[in-house]
Amino acid sequence: MSWKSLAADHAVRIQIEDPESLDERAAIRAVNAAAFGGFGEADLVDRLRGDKHALVSLVAVIKGSIVGHIMFSRMWINTWSGLVSAVALAPVAVLPDHQRKGIGGLLIQHGLELLRGRGEKIVIVVGHPDYYPRFGFSTDKAKLLESPFPSEAFMALELSTGALDVVQGSVVYPPAFGL
Repeated sequence: MSWKSLAADHAVRIQIEDPESLDERAAIRAVNAAAFGGFGEADLVDRLRGDKHALVSLVAVIKGSIVGHIMFSRMWINTWSGLVSAVALAPVAVLPDHQRKGIGGLLIQHGLELLRGRGEKIVIVVGHPDYYPRFGFSTDKAKLLESPFPSEAFMALELSTGALDVVQGSVVYPPAFGL
């Protein structure tokens, strides 16, 4: 658990949710539904938990209320020499009233630090090409990876220098993603 201050009156606590309580899960569902305008991402989070593919779930808390959520889950890259472990970043959700205040960025940075500390080497995200590069994600790092997503939105990040240098193949998301 860590505290960050975005402004003098807005202290944000980033908290690992493992295991999450039923109340926390309900709040996380509400955050995802509000952020994405429906329950698709909230259902994805539930399926990833149920399938035991969730690796890290973090929440941002302001004044005792969950205002943001992020999840990292296990995925793989199918190469000619076998499966290479990787991590999917999805979803990143912040309540609409708290968006564009740096909360999503705090969650991403904290999550990436945790993953690096756990020895993970590769993180994949599908997202806005103007947002995720600020955290080190790059379409260039993902160029040898095959995915069903548009190349401008499909990005990779090396948590360990050179982790993607010789990795080529198709990405394999867990069944929860429905791909």
